[in-house]
Amino acid sequence: MEPEPTATRVAAPSRRRFLQAGAAGAVVLAIASAAVWIRSREREAGMFPPLAADARAVVSAIVPAMLATALPQDPAARRSAIADTVAAIERAIAGLAPAARDELARLFSLLTLTPGRRVFAGVASPWNEAPPDEIEAFLARWQSSRWALKRSAYDGLHQLVMAAWYAQPRAWASIGYPGSPSLAV
Repeated sequence: MEPEPTATRVAAPSRRRFLQAGAAGAVVLAIASAAVWIRSREREAGMFPPLAADARAVVSAIVPAMLATALPQDPAARRSAIADTVAAIERAIAGLAPAARDELARLFSLLTLTPGRRVFAGVASPWNEAPPDEIEAFLARWQSSRWALKRSAYDGLHQLVMAAWYAQPRAWASIGYPGSPSLAV
């Protein structure tokens, strides 16, 4: 009996991989859709703040990675700066249009679920336990991803963090901004 032609052997694994990738994608989408549906019901019932506790954990992990050396080095001042920045992000999200808030809710739903965090973000540990280098690697992957969706999500998170940080007077000195001009009366 003659061996199968090489083209036949190569084609079979690619079909199998395509089916496996499709099935994995369907599972991730189903999980994210279920989480969004549950959270939308909570939001309608008035139980859902602009940034839920699990989403706040994601943002709290991302802020120090994105701001790196801009944050104070003193541990207490650093914690305070991160908390203030997360609160400013929450206020910013609350002021967004409903469609933008829903997109962010979907992103945070995907990132807060364990399968989404592991598969889509590549972060193995829960956000509040993830090592800084793992979070920095996740952000770097998303920033330079071939997927426009990941790059867009990174850009949105980056803009939120930077705007929230540099809107605070404590950040102004580091960029040489003296503050708002005062009117002499």
